[in-house]
Amino acid sequence: MTNLDDLFSGDDARAHAALDAIDATHLPALVDALASGDTDTRWWAVRALAALARLPDGRVTATRVLLSAAADPDSEVRTAALFALGECRAPEAVTPLLFALGDHSLYIARIAADALIHIGSPAVLALVRALEQDASPQVRANAARALALIGDQSAIPALFHALDDDSMMVQHWAEEGLERMGVGQIYFKP
Repeated sequence: MTNLDDLFSGDDARAHAALDAIDATHLPALVDALASGDTDTRWWAVRALAALARLPDGRVTATRVLLSAAADPDSEVRTAALFALGECRAPEAVTPLLFALGDHSLYIARIAADALIHIGSPAVLALVRALEQDASPQVRANAARALALIGDQSAIPALFHALDDDSMMVQHWAEEGLERMGVGQIYFKP
């Protein structure tokens, strides 16, 4: 049996073990598996692509395919793809991850924010724009949280401005970020 037979066997233990043997030669079959009508097959294909994206000879192509999986109609497959893009620290994933900050599933939005945190500084400018301009409190809160945890000093002006946001969550993460960067405010009554 080939590694891909194990990967798509329906047996999670066999599938997980098969991930260690994934290499660039499997890429065409993994791309085909993403077109499957079976959610489990697509999910394991995403997991294998994530493993492949960590290898020097598969990073670019696997990441490009993972970007397309980030729009999968199934939330579990989409979540796995967003998580993998963060683990790969793929700067080219910033735009789809920002889009996912507004996902109707708060879990998926959180996974997207965590992925942006993993990407780090390459995501800061886009996160600042989202914090300053997005109409959705959920997106702004996720952006503020990501900026707080990335800790890039260039976000300080946007985080100070966010202290006046209508959303308490945005305010919380703005304050948290400023504290983490050592520029928090001291409140006092004169």
